[in-house]
Amino acid sequence: MAWHSEQVLALAPDASSARAGKSLSSPSKWQTLGATEQCAWGTIQGSGKKPYQTAIDLTGPAFKCTCPSRKFPCKHGLALFLLLAQQPAVMKESSLPDWVTEWLEKRTEKEKKKAKPSEPKERDPEAEAKAIATAEKRAASRESKVTQGLDELSTFLSDLIRGGFATLPSRPPRFWESAAARLVDAQAPGLARRVGALYGITSRGETWPADLLHELSLLHLAAEGWSRIDQLPEPVQADVRSVIGFTSSQEATLNQEGIRDNWSVVGQRILGDEERLRTQRTWLFGQRTRRAALCLSFSAGPNQPLDMSLIPGTTIDAEMVFFPSAFPLRALVKDRIGVAEDVAPVFPHEKIAAANEFAALAFASNPWIERLPLGLQAVVPQRTSRWIVRDSSGDALRLDAQDETGWTLLALSGGHPISVAGEWDGQCFRPLSAWAEGRFFGL
Repeated sequence: MAWHSEQVLALAPDASSARAGKSLSSPSKWQTLGATEQCAWGTIQGSGKKPYQTAIDLTGPAFKCTCPSRKFPCKHGLALFLLLAQQPAVMKESSLPDWVTEWLEKRTEKEKKKAKPSEPKERDPEAEAKAIATAEKRAASRESKVTQGLDELSTFLSDLIRGGFATLPSRPPRFWESAAARLVDAQAPGLARRVGALYGITSRGETWPADLLHELSLLHLAAEGWSRIDQLPEPVQADVRSVIGFTSSQEATLNQEGIRDNWSVVGQRILGDEERLRTQRTWLFGQRTRRAALCLSFSAGPNQPLDMSLIPGTTIDAEMVFFPSAFPLRALVKDRIGVAEDVAPVFPHEKIAAANEFAALAFASNPWIERLPLGLQAVVPQRTSRWIVRDSSGDALRLDAQDETGWTLLALSGGHPISVAGEWDGQCFRPLSAWAEGRFFGL
């Protein structure tokens, strides 16, 4: 497939890596450069005696570099990829060096091992029964703790409402942290995170009382849902358990029947610190189904790279499976058939009113959804008292965007309609990508 600079830079772990990659994307800085349909490689002199060996497996993409950087991909990998995208003619070598061949063979062998089914173990009915009993006992113990923790949460919420909100802005952080810590002890980490975030709401400005009441209502709804979870439909049960912090089995999800479509990767956002836990959200829309999908990837440190197989601006032919929910959104790639060449990304919402209808259905089905993807087909960025996008009907959405992003959108549009995709949290729209004049741009 043909790669574009915007797609390459979307793989950068941070802005400094992107800048460094750009600065090294000059053929004169590389000692050797080569490429085949499967991979690209090059050598570049660094601070050490031996030049760094850098390679890219384009089927992933996957990166290799002998430099000591703990970022992934490093600046050399990004620079090499930019050269391939911008100046493919400079990749003159076509014979694979031994070190590239060895790396590719190891990757192939590793993939074969992953795909090879494990040998079935001899069944031990007694051990299986014991394991099932242990798991059931552990599950019952956790559910008991959760019930106790949510009873305490209900008391905490009742006290907040009874006492009023007037004094809450003066409450110290430990007031909220202690309530969140009790939920952690109760093994309800999802609700603990939401309670811990309440402290920041009280400093949002004039709308904080309404915003706080909204969040408290969602917490109350979760507690009430748990108290009668056996009476709820199974998809709603899954949502209640998810917001509390119960995890769903990926193995069980992958065993479900999937939905095959050409899935456009319309946006990606990475949250967290390079040295700690990072979360990558990747948003997709189906070309035919117009369904939205969210693929999550997690990294616990610099030595654990995030999934780079879903590149913003590309479209993949794949079978996707969704986790149980009243509004299925989070998904896994069950089977990736290939890349859909020369397919423009899909932006399913013709007008802002259609996007609002989509969001209304989502929030009504699962009120604990924190953000949704919107793909607006034709909007014009404008600067009023703040940045907005407006469609031909005159409807507008507020943007959660810095001036740099706003001016970039305005420059791409030139005052004319463009397609924009991003995240909607019910109040503001955070743009993640744009499609203008036949080109994809990550924001």
